Amino acid sequence: MIDPAHTQAGHQVRTDWGPTGAAAIADGADVAVVVDVLSFTTTVTVAVERDIAVHPFGWHDQRAEAYAEELDATLAVGRFEALERPGSVSLSPASLTGVAGVDRLVLPSPNGSTISAALAASGATVVAACLRNAPAVAGWLRPRLDAGAVVAVVPAGERWADGTLRPAAEDLWGAGAVLAGLEERGFSPESRLARAAYRAVAGDLTGELTACAGAQELIGKGFAADVAVAAGHGGSRVVPVLVRGAFVAG
Repeated sequence: MIDPAHTQAGHQVRTDWGPTGAAAIADGADVAVVVDVLSFTTTVTVAVERDIAVHPFGWHDQRAEAYAEELDATLAVGRFEALERPGSVSLSPASLTGVAGVDRLVLPSPNGSTISAALAASGATVVAACLRNAPAVAGWLRPRLDAGAVVAVVPAGERWADGTLRPAAEDLWGAGAVLAGLEERGFSPESRLARAAYRAVAGDLTGELTACAGAQELIGKGFAADVAVAAGHGGSRVVPVLVRGAFVAG
């Protein structure tokens, strides 16, 4: 059971972490913004920039293979698997920058995909945001907020080995980057915190992103290019919106 105080119901703009936080603040929300900078929502944004419809999926196993076959879509593979299969598509956003001939992509992700599906089930319109498209998402949100929409912003975070939530600095900054583009109206304290966190690093966003734990993990595994793509604040005008199970340009 969720304590009513944790729903942030008295605020027009709400922010909380991960699947459980998403469930807490989604009640009554008209729009839900999912932020998973390294790398789900960055990958979604890059794909939609290239006119690829992205079908999020929560598991990377035979179920994902069957789902992709049902949709006649390309199944994204894991980063390391992609190294062994040149030309394949993976969760790596850098891998998508040169992809051609893909119209539909099934993108397994235990964090971003799972949260997106849960939020869609709540009835909210789900949007994928990252540092690349944060200004565009803020611009898309502004008229909706003016019309009275309630917005839930969900930094996805990561998982520790024991399955518990690991709040990720990059996702807090991504959420804050969206919020920084909005007029403060009905912000919850949690939303103001995310905005303040982004503003604290905005002067050296690339440097701070590169230095954070999530980016250092990717760099250490040979995926520095993904960090560089994710750091491109404002480089995309695309607003991916989940429509009938796929993220497309909104």
